[in-house]
Amino acid sequence: MNQPSSVRPPGSARPRSRRSLTFILTGLFFAGAVAARVAENSAVKNLRVDFTGYHKASGVVVKQAQQQLAIEWPVSKTEAGRVVLNLDSTKPLLEKISVVAAGKPACVLGQKLNPVTWLTVGERDLKNPAGWVAFFDDPNSRPHQTYPAVLDLHTVRVSSAGARTTIHLGEVHAGSFHGELRLSFYRHSPLIHLETVVTTEEDGRAILYDTGLAGHSPDWQRMVWKDDAAAVQQINLNAETPATPLAVAGRALVAESVAGSLAVFPAPHQYFYPVDQVTNLKFVWYGKGYQSAADGFGFGIRQSATGFNHYIPWFNAPPHTEQHLGVFYLISSGDGAQALNEVSAFTHGDRYPKLPGHLTFSSHYHIEHTQELLKRQRAEHTSEIPKDLWLPGFVRTFKARGVDIVHLAEFHLDVNAPSLKDEQRLPLLKAMFSECARLSNDKFLLLPGEEANVQLGGHWLALFPKPVYWVLNRPADKLFAEPSADYGTVYHVGSSEDVLQLMEREHGLMWTAHARIKGSRGFPDNYKAKNFFSSDHFLGAAWKAMPADLSQPRLGLRALDVMDDMENWGGKKQVLGEVDAFRMETNFETYAHMNINYLRLDKLPKFSDGWQSVLDTLRAGKFFVSSGEVLIPRFTVSGQESGATLKLSGAAKATIEVGLQWTFPLAFAEIISGDGLQVFRQRIDLANTESFGSKTMRVPVDLKGRTWVRFEVWDIAANGAFTQPVWLKSE
Repeated sequence: MNQPSSVRPPGSARPRSRRSLTFILTGLFFAGAVAARVAENSAVKNLRVDFTGYHKASGVVVKQAQQQLAIEWPVSKTEAGRVVLNLDSTKPLLEKISVVAAGKPACVLGQKLNPVTWLTVGERDLKNPAGWVAFFDDPNSRPHQTYPAVLDLHTVRVSSAGARTTIHLGEVHAGSFHGELRLSFYRHSPLIHLETVVTTEEDGRAILYDTGLAGHSPDWQRMVWKDDAAAVQQINLNAETPATPLAVAGRALVAESVAGSLAVFPAPHQYFYPVDQVTNLKFVWYGKGYQSAADGFGFGIRQSATGFNHYIPWFNAPPHTEQHLGVFYLISSGDGAQALNEVSAFTHGDRYPKLPGHLTFSSHYHIEHTQELLKRQRAEHTSEIPKDLWLPGFVRTFKARGVDIVHLAEFHLDVNAPSLKDEQRLPLLKAMFSECARLSNDKFLLLPGEEANVQLGGHWLALFPKPVYWVLNRPADKLFAEPSADYGTVYHVGSSEDVLQLMEREHGLMWTAHARIKGSRGFPDNYKAKNFFSSDHFLGAAWKAMPADLSQPRLGLRALDVMDDMENWGGKKQVLGEVDAFRMETNFETYAHMNINYLRLDKLPKFSDGWQSVLDTLRAGKFFVSSGEVLIPRFTVSGQESGATLKLSGAAKATIEVGLQWTFPLAFAEIISGDGLQVFRQRIDLANTESFGSKTMRVPVDLKGRTWVRFEVWDIAANGAFTQPVWLKSE
């Protein structure tokens, strides 16, 4: 297959590396020094399994029979999953993966397989003042190496928590990283969660990883996937099918056998380091010899070291942190197409689901549609809309993702917006307003917006409730507001005071884009004492999973910390989700990089009537932010919804009520509060949850001395959702 230049061909050296090592996990094919190590380990005839942390109540049955460990768990009401592990390190780790139905022969989905993981270790530039929160970094341009994650099987431990059980296999080594291999099984779920969990003592490490399953004689008949146009494709296999990376929709690839199917896919958001360009870089692979001729035949997930050749920060791996190099496998007794649908259900088909009483809102897109349209019209000497721009790809993409309202950030690339004079800028604004009106309808609302980045400090976004003509500079001879026959009132802003006055006059909102990272490093901290920041027209900040760190059980910790700090500063600020992407085409990997805001709105505004209700909902904090897999349709603190103020009695006792919906089994929730100085966390273990559930939680809390409280919830793939605060006032 043809490959874009940014994708490294399987088995080739990574660019600009001192050396690139291929390897195998679990002693896959024993040659040279590896063979010697295995020979030594083979003397261990009866490896003792530590069952002290295992509980049958998890619903997962684990039994040892000599040199094998059998795991069986209910997948549904009629089927169970079964995995048999070899504890003899001279044999493939995974002896058999099956689906079992009562009274029927086992459906074998794979046998004599080994997990294979390749860890690429590079350098984070800690001399850069941004340090661990760098986005404008390129580890690929500095020396880096790819290491095998090799398992020396000396210890086996079984642990249980709630409705899940994990097999711990140690010890794993990959360069300076070391740790263990974990296989987790979840009651009433078709998932097998495999993680290589490693840590290093070295500082300044940035990492990537590829992983999968491989063997010398897998009996899969074909590979099945959805191409980047979402059409189901398949290819018949033989043992010599060469290693091939694929661009797929939904990030999933299925190995189909006579009996059923085994799908592989990554955590839908956590596996993707932040980028500006969300192109599909072939994130899955299959075939023989993916890293070397000795690797055998396999399939799995992969990362691109070079990305789009435009800011590729990789993952942070600070010293002494547990990096979870994870992947999911889904077992199915159906064919490949059915397995793809079963995987797709975990992300609602990469579509944000409808929620009664809510509308979905997404912000911060540098599409530059206005610039492209005007450029094409000038080139073709026409005022008509080119056919290919009549319903542009980004609109079709947002509709496919289930987004109701989109907030643009135009004029970011091709023009120096702050320097434009009236006669240059005002026609651009008029064209943007016209296109937003044309592309909006009763089911989709496209809002004009900009990342203005002037007068305040750092980067910030502006949102008005209607089209507003404003110029980002104010020459000495210009009034703040001037009438125009063509544009109505035209505003000129030359200071933060001007910006605030504009927001007050036009009832607008502004907030810090990508707080404390990229062009906003140091903000909003550096203007928290300014009048504009304390104004009701300054919303707060925006949240995105950036930077990426696989040791974190949640996404976007940077922005969540900003949120908590702002609340402790004393202002009633909100944090909305942002995406900060430059193109959104139908064949791109958009969902992995997106998040969504669920606004408590019953009716989609018409563009012609203005959209003040959107701004009012944001300002009031009547929304929650989600990666898509976890929803919070209800959140109250003693009856008060987010954004409201709760008067506490002297006892300061309250009850938090939360309604939850989810797809992946949940991991934990946290009730987070502050007193103006400190942040307090009350963790709620959710290990008893299964796949595809809903529940209402009622949790008593002591909020004595607290001034705000909010709620987060996260699942086993680090997908999650969080609310805006409820403000607390003592009577």
